[in-house]
Amino acid sequence: MKFTRVALAAGVFLNAIAISSWAADAPSTQQAETATTVIAGHSIPVPAGGLYDRYHSNPPLSVIAAEAPDIDLSWFRELKKTKVDMGFESYSPNFYYKNSKVTAVFTADLDKLKSLMPAQVLEQVQPLQVWPGRGLVALTGYVYEYCDNDSYNEISLSIVTNKPGDSNLGPISLVGQSMSKDFWGYVLKLPVNTELARVRGVVGYNLPKWLTGIHFKENDQSVVFEIIDSQTGKVDVTLETDKLSELSDEADLITNSFTNIGHNGELTYGYALSRQLSHASSTDEDSVKLGLSDGSLSTYIKALDLGEMVKYEYVPNFQSALYAPAPLQSLLESD
Repeated sequence: MKFTRVALAAGVFLNAIAISSWAADAPSTQQAETATTVIAGHSIPVPAGGLYDRYHSNPPLSVIAAEAPDIDLSWFRELKKTKVDMGFESYSPNFYYKNSKVTAVFTADLDKLKSLMPAQVLEQVQPLQVWPGRGLVALTGYVYEYCDNDSYNEISLSIVTNKPGDSNLGPISLVGQSMSKDFWGYVLKLPVNTELARVRGVVGYNLPKWLTGIHFKENDQSVVFEIIDSQTGKVDVTLETDKLSELSDEADLITNSFTNIGHNGELTYGYALSRQLSHASSTDEDSVKLGLSDGSLSTYIKALDLGEMVKYEYVPNFQSALYAPAPLQSLLESD
């Protein structure tokens, strides 16, 4: 048990922005003017004159530098975008210039986690067992303040798994992923609060996205995400976490990857490279408060039989590059 706790603290998976009173929801989903873009036959409202309206995922970095001169773009200048067909024409990777996030990792019932993964995926990856009968899930709240897709909020609920092609050694695998800063998972739920983010995620990545309200608030001590039940319009899930004070400003480059099934039934994988510019973590359970109701997402989370909160990550400033999905076989062959 002691070794397991050390492994959990060594690095847990998956990786959402301050004023003295509660802030208004950010980013704002209400714009004075909207334009329409079409993705794979879907007509989507986007902010008129926004990055996506003008550049469709490929804005010149010179434009970003002019519009947001406070953002360090040096890392993005090292990355190359390519035109891809991902169910629609786009560019990969997608750039996220200024963002924040919080992640809480909990133990969960291992058999339940396995039952939620398709058999085809389970042939390649499985939930990491951290002690008998218990796996891990990561609940992450993101605020994408400025990115190629304008701005939006997102909530991710994912199972922590081994890397495809690697043995599943539970805590040992977890330590290995932490040392390599290459984390793997299977995405269970991924609500977003803009139609552009929903359609791109569903059509391009076959991810379980749906459109709903996701309200973000913060004060001097904490940040709060409120996830609205899209059927009832009521607050369903509340994630409130502490702002940790001892922040590291040493840039930390990590990779978050997921295994999935593509639209044609083939196994795929996707990944995001993230440059964490300000970050801290804690194992104090009091740093995270998860509020559940009788809504649909709350009911889903309750069925996971969440247990101990084993790690909390507070990342008030990070940048990211999200790559288009690729066949999993290409990864296995390259390894």
